[in-house]
Amino acid sequence: MADFPNKARVVIIGGGVVGTSALYHLAKKGWSDCVLLEKNELTAGSTWHAAGNVPTFSTSWSIMNMQRYSTELYARLGDEVDYPMNYHQTGSLRLAHTKERVQEFERACSMGRYQGIEMEMLSPEEAKERYPFLETHDLKGGLWDPSDGDIDPAQVTQAMAKGARDMGAKIIRFCPATGVTQDGEGWIVHTDQDDIACDYVVNAAGYYAQRVGEWFKPYGGRTVPMMVMSHQYVLTDEIPEIEAYSKDTGKKLPLLRDVDVSYYFRQEKHGFNIGPYEPNCRAHWDTPEDEMPEDFSFQLWSDDLGRIEDIVADSMERVPLAASAGISRIINGPIPYAPDGLPLIGPMPGVKNAFEACVFTFGIAQGGGAGKVLAEWIVDGQTEWDMWSCDPRRYTDYTDHAYCVAKGMEVYGNEYAMHFPHHEWPAGRDKKLSPVHERVKALGGQMGAYNGWERANWFAGDGDDISEAATHTWERNGPWAARVKEECEAVRDHCGVLDLPGFSRFVVKGAGAAEALRGLVTGGLPKVGRMNLVYVANDKGRILTEMSCMRHGEDEFVMITAAAAQWHDRDILLAAMPEGVTVEDKTRDYDTLIVTGPKSREILAGLTDADLSLGWLSHQAASVAGKAAHLARVSFAGELGWEIHALNGDMPTIYDAILAAGAKPFGMYALNSLRVEKGYRAWKGDLSTDYSLLEGGLERFVKLDKPQDFSGKAALLAETEAGVSKRFVTLIVEAGDADAPYMSCVWSGDEIVGETTSGAWGYRVNASIALGMVRADLATPGTELEVEIYGTRYRAVVQEDRPLWDPENERLRA
Repeated sequence: MADFPNKARVVIIGGGVVGTSALYHLAKKGWSDCVLLEKNELTAGSTWHAAGNVPTFSTSWSIMNMQRYSTELYARLGDEVDYPMNYHQTGSLRLAHTKERVQEFERACSMGRYQGIEMEMLSPEEAKERYPFLETHDLKGGLWDPSDGDIDPAQVTQAMAKGARDMGAKIIRFCPATGVTQDGEGWIVHTDQDDIACDYVVNAAGYYAQRVGEWFKPYGGRTVPMMVMSHQYVLTDEIPEIEAYSKDTGKKLPLLRDVDVSYYFRQEKHGFNIGPYEPNCRAHWDTPEDEMPEDFSFQLWSDDLGRIEDIVADSMERVPLAASAGISRIINGPIPYAPDGLPLIGPMPGVKNAFEACVFTFGIAQGGGAGKVLAEWIVDGQTEWDMWSCDPRRYTDYTDHAYCVAKGMEVYGNEYAMHFPHHEWPAGRDKKLSPVHERVKALGGQMGAYNGWERANWFAGDGDDISEAATHTWERNGPWAARVKEECEAVRDHCGVLDLPGFSRFVVKGAGAAEALRGLVTGGLPKVGRMNLVYVANDKGRILTEMSCMRHGEDEFVMITAAAAQWHDRDILLAAMPEGVTVEDKTRDYDTLIVTGPKSREILAGLTDADLSLGWLSHQAASVAGKAAHLARVSFAGELGWEIHALNGDMPTIYDAILAAGAKPFGMYALNSLRVEKGYRAWKGDLSTDYSLLEGGLERFVKLDKPQDFSGKAALLAETEAGVSKRFVTLIVEAGDADAPYMSCVWSGDEIVGETTSGAWGYRVNASIALGMVRADLATPGTELEVEIYGTRYRAVVQEDRPLWDPENERLRA
């Protein structure tokens, strides 16, 4: 083909709403020399049969941001690109049957207001006024979102395609990509027409993303973590009363969601579109006998009304008018699901200059924002909002096919479920186990999954209620509360031991390793035999990651990071190291114990030949219970203590010996309480790219006078001169039955002035604590503010910039 482009800056594989949005946003950022490849016609995958709902609702700050942006984009897009579209911002009602659901809505409503979305809570009577055909007798209330509505999926896709073309980008339809070859820093994308050389390639292949992802495995990639669900929705015949309502009011009915029953209910022309998410759901293309076809463009499956008839019947009781109409059509099509139901947007794990924008369960609602985020990743190397919730690197090496299918079905069957803070989802468990896993469980350990690793959240005693139902609460008190208090008191008064498998662990060594790390981190490196915290910033000076740095030699380090950060931080280290410096991932080889409390030295003294008089932030090789180990003099609990690092095969002996010496096992809930009392930050909560290092109160980890030009140095210098607009603070909150969740609004009078980033009850200080960010002028100790927790504001007081517990760190350094 004479006009076939053999070179492009970016090639996007997949022409659904997300791929075209990515192309459009790249062109908006000035990268018009980009190409989108589609094997059939645009929208031929999940986009064409999508219902087209466009909600903003989410209890995830980043997802709400992304969806809010989509609504704002779609409202102006038709005029912007001169392509008229059917976009109806009807508003929506979410119905609450329980107190807990009202609390969830209050939380989302608060977040929405912070983002400029005028959400409001309604009584059942007020809900009836907004939706006159609604039965409200058993409702507790509802959430009104004025920006919600629906859009024609094909039209919004074609509108962004037109906008991209008008700016010079190219779309090639009926041109399947057939493979990729890495070419130095860039790529060659093979098609059935010709090859295209490009700098970057994007997998936006929808439910075919896993197949496309296999092409990248020779270059460091992995199997894309996803599965495909069968999703049905029902279209009814037209109803005269609905036609009359629309003629009388000049508008459509609001979009209705009965989330406790699990369906949406939308006016479609003069009838209804009813979309259930049924627990009795079905995965497709998940077995060798049900293999994904080479091409499923513009195709559907036969309907399976039996799976959804109970929910449809319930919806017709909620809106009895619907029962007067017959069913005109059932749509049953494929929708991709990641194991947590959120999409994959960002760098492809382990593969240079390759990105993912795929596995969208709600592609229409998220497509506009996703294109913005993906374009920022590619062009700027970072995103405006912290998007860890969607980062492909949040999954690592445990997402096999069985796991993806089990989790996808669990998410789909609980699409509208509340994500309570003490609830653990049961599907896909026991993927990665500590060497003492069975011992921990035998002691009463109630487990949680952390990047696939099983860790004890708390230890149950005889007679404790360990049912899943007991966790369905937003309140801090449940069967775990008394046990967590006991665990915290054991750490405070004696000695606790926490088994902590899954610490991400990288050995960095080779000539030039130290200098490369100096050029990567914002601060200094420890001396040999010492350790410290180091931070990596992005170009804007925002907090990219935190690592513990143990120095074993002049050019030999062990970098330890959060379990969830394994592939994220691996990519950072690999990108920063020059030739001759190796980065070796030892995460799976070692286990870690935290042994901490005022009696920890006494307990360890009889078990080890280590020099336990070495000071805080020292580390040493030693024998513990006759096994080789490495002891680090640190404690995330803020007490005298050590981390014991040992090979998996040796840890059972060490763990048994420490228990026998009198240490009490404690879990992650207790650790969270203990670290919040010390003001210790948690990665991707308190520490994220939403905040700069200076805003985060991490000045002591930044050396602006060092010669190395580390990432973010210029931005941090400018911020030092200009001053920060927000400050990290610790708040004592006069809370009620629940502590502040992530992203609770902080108020000063009638103005939102900040947000919480962590919250927990502190059992040593006997108070509810929140960590967060507030406007800089309000970060003065003694300032009185309010924290909104599930719809109620509670008095909060800014504390001094030091730990609440052991403020001088005397116990820690004892």
